[in-house]
Amino acid sequence: MERLTTPDLNWLADPEIFEVNRIKAHSDHDFFSSKTGKNSLKQNLNGTWRIHTEPSLATANFDFSDPNFNYQEFDYIQVPSHLQTTGFDEHQYVNTQYPWDGHEDLRPPKVPQNNKVASYIKTFELAENLHDKPVYISFQGVATAFFVWLNGHFVGYSEDSFTPNDFELTDYLVSGTNYLAVQVFKYSSASWIEDQDFWRLNGIFRDVYLYATPKAHLFDLNVTASLDDTYQNGILELNATIHGDLSDKKLHVALLDQKQEIAYETNQPLLEHTKVTHKLDQVHPWSAENPSLYTLELSLLDKDGKVLEYIPQKIGFRRFELRNNIMYLNDQRIVFKGVNRHEFDPIHGRAITKADMLWDIKFMKRHNINAVRTSHYPNQTYWYKLCDEYGIYLIDEANLESHGSWQKLGECEPSWNVPGNLPEWQATCLDRANSMYERDKNHPSVLIWSLGNESYAGTDILAMRELLRHKDPTRLVHYEGVTWNREFDEITDIESRMYAKPHEIEEYLTNDPQKPYISCEYMHAMGNSVGGLKLYTDLEKYAHYQGGFIWDYIDQALYQDVDGKKRLAYGGDFNDRPSDYEFCGNGLVFADRTISPKAQEVKHLYADVKLKPDKTGVTLTNDRLFADTSDSFFVAKVLQDGKVVWQKELNLVVKAQTSKHFEIDFPLPTEGEIVYEVEQRLKHDTLWAKAGFEINFGQALIKKDIPTFEATNTPKVVIGDVNVGVSGENFEVLLSKDKGGIVSLKYSGKEYVTRTPQLVFWRPMTDNDRGCGHGFDRAMWLSAGKFARVTDLKVTNQKHAVNVTYTYELPLPKKVLVTVSYTVDGTGKVNVTANYPGQADLPSLPTFGLEFKLPKQLTQLKYYGRGPAENYLDRNVGARLGIFETTAKDNLAPYLVPQETGLHCDVRRLALSDETAQRIKISANGQPFSASLLPYSTMMLEEALHQDELPPVRFTWLRLLASQMGVGGDDSWGAPVHEQYWLSANKPLELSFTIEPFA
Repeated sequence: MERLTTPDLNWLADPEIFEVNRIKAHSDHDFFSSKTGKNSLKQNLNGTWRIHTEPSLATANFDFSDPNFNYQEFDYIQVPSHLQTTGFDEHQYVNTQYPWDGHEDLRPPKVPQNNKVASYIKTFELAENLHDKPVYISFQGVATAFFVWLNGHFVGYSEDSFTPNDFELTDYLVSGTNYLAVQVFKYSSASWIEDQDFWRLNGIFRDVYLYATPKAHLFDLNVTASLDDTYQNGILELNATIHGDLSDKKLHVALLDQKQEIAYETNQPLLEHTKVTHKLDQVHPWSAENPSLYTLELSLLDKDGKVLEYIPQKIGFRRFELRNNIMYLNDQRIVFKGVNRHEFDPIHGRAITKADMLWDIKFMKRHNINAVRTSHYPNQTYWYKLCDEYGIYLIDEANLESHGSWQKLGECEPSWNVPGNLPEWQATCLDRANSMYERDKNHPSVLIWSLGNESYAGTDILAMRELLRHKDPTRLVHYEGVTWNREFDEITDIESRMYAKPHEIEEYLTNDPQKPYISCEYMHAMGNSVGGLKLYTDLEKYAHYQGGFIWDYIDQALYQDVDGKKRLAYGGDFNDRPSDYEFCGNGLVFADRTISPKAQEVKHLYADVKLKPDKTGVTLTNDRLFADTSDSFFVAKVLQDGKVVWQKELNLVVKAQTSKHFEIDFPLPTEGEIVYEVEQRLKHDTLWAKAGFEINFGQALIKKDIPTFEATNTPKVVIGDVNVGVSGENFEVLLSKDKGGIVSLKYSGKEYVTRTPQLVFWRPMTDNDRGCGHGFDRAMWLSAGKFARVTDLKVTNQKHAVNVTYTYELPLPKKVLVTVSYTVDGTGKVNVTANYPGQADLPSLPTFGLEFKLPKQLTQLKYYGRGPAENYLDRNVGARLGIFETTAKDNLAPYLVPQETGLHCDVRRLALSDETAQRIKISANGQPFSASLLPYSTMMLEEALHQDELPPVRFTWLRLLASQMGVGGDDSWGAPVHEQYWLSANKPLELSFTIEPFA
């Protein structure tokens, strides 16, 4: 194709022009001028650039591309970065709607008039090792479209924000200072197919570098490393495209194993298309469990044997295939325990660093996550190298989403869907698929190509599938969008759905499934969520169920300064309109990469090795595909009332895909509650964790023992006109006839009650609660406790105690009477029992219990219950029974919108203290309760929209609950909590506990 020398702004609105003068897509292999690997042929252009922005095309021009242009008034910007995160444009977050919706009346491929233009300038001198060679520039990521000039010459144009864009500079370079000009446009026709659920960030946000090629250059490398039908021997096929002078030159190929010993070696004449094939006996296959990598060393040699170019390429032998409608890796049925991952950082947006990626992959391995969907665009190349090395399966997804063109307010309306069946959009779609494939084809971690996300279906996406199937028969093709248009069901090799409920998935699995099933998105982890995950992992018993990918990995929240203080902000906080507000906060980790409590459940349920202790030992079920458990050691423990009283280290080896019971000589103490626990720990250091790191655990409650209240020592009782006073040695209790409960509790002269505890039937609504209409359905419970009135009071003398029982009538459509009784003995113990009797024809209860407003100083919590992270009725199998310590502040998970948080189920006892160790103890009476200690009340959390809107801490709030409904997680826009995790209004609930001074 003839090289174009003049840019044209009309290209921006033309979907058929998506690149001009761009180099053909190729593999992402590294290459060097010598075998040491130190003398790279690259020159980094990251760093300080100059920049000027204009609000629209109307005021922009190309004058700055002239090397004589005076740019002294241009600002400075660091590359890579986004315009928005560096202050050159405003932030905006939208999900499916287009960012200009309501501002401009547009249809594809038109471009908004309000189209920010950023003009970048970078000067450089060509590094000496790049002289006298062809020189190219590579932009690894630029959003959304851009022109490039060098020394006043137009170089090229490109779109596709997330794959490399390379251009040749050779003819335009000068000795001395070179003048590089880049003009970046916020919107182009490509914006219609880059409508992902993310912050709309643009600019030069990935690396920029120059590279030179030697006389003979390996332009493209295509390596297929498969296995034969025995799944033990390797089949190596190498196809290399060589550019340059090929005469009297050869290609030296050496394959090194994990010990860096040569497994295969050959020399081949250097041809433009060079092919090498070889079979190897007894290779070490690659998998996420054993990510065995070989090093393929390619050397381009001149006639004297001098190295012209050296390419070290990591490869992994593996075979991924579809047999009998089931996906197999290396002859074993695979289950993806996955997560969707946006590239994100709260400061830099999608311009993430290698340190971020290292943190991410270590988190995933530590939490038993074995797969990632690169939602919804190809990630940085370094991420794929990490996944190869650490062992993560990838669904590699093309940069394609046109959600707003076919789904409006949740309804399918594809009348103007792009790309659809439109021929003018097909080439750009094919280019995106091809660019992804060519760059990433040599990574063993990539098992599946995904054609994009939520773009409906049509002939253009079908053409993408055909392209990938033709180029790469070794991988499968994925696309979920056919669920909205089954006419194109042939596009996808996999039945992939989003947010299908467990019963819907099971219905597919039990009705002659014609394809393997995955949930490419499920468990919408927005706010306090991921309840009911076990209902999905239980489906692994079906052969055609092959896992899913939680939505999603990290909150997309950005730091914002408000009144001199920094907070994590969400959509709308930057006055961005339209916006989809906090819908960007769906992560298993918070935006600042602190781990959310939700990860605790994921780690446990995603673990490959399941541990089930019993009275005689433990059953280990090893769901790994290949590896036995010899990489681990196991620690058996006996817990007596939460304390470890015995433990023993064990070596237990179970082969992959088998289960075995091991006898353990657990002692059985005669007193207290007894729990047997077995932990799986790493035996040796790995890339992602040190020896001793816990992979998983299992527990069995062998003997349940929750004492009941028994009164001793008769107290002094004073029945006054307004209060009932109960006292004894070092304690005094006042129970108010007027206020409806306890108004004073003093131990050793210290007051522990600031106000009468309040009945609570409401929890601060979670994101899932708001999304499913929980507030509308259950609004009556919001005020039920706050406005309950006392209708009766009874004072009864008992043996060694006095009982005061209050009867409350709730402000509900039906008459419901709730009792709260206080029994005080002569030692200062106060037994509190709250009873809800059950009432038909009312909506289920969010919760039931009492909320205490305590002195601010009582911030320290030590409890025996489930932990260490918060847990709920439908999210507690990853929480173990034990003794844990936390504080009111640490118990508050910093969800983007304050909501229900900090609960711990199955609490047997807890102790509250201040920093001087003044404390009280609260024990369950016969049955466990749920508890949370927080700096804020239910209503404070309910009212705030951001963490920084919560008021200064004046008190500590303790909630003691009979129970609380689950948090849900099927989705956050309509799916209710599963009914088995509701608190049915027609069933009685009882909370009973005893308060006493802590000795």
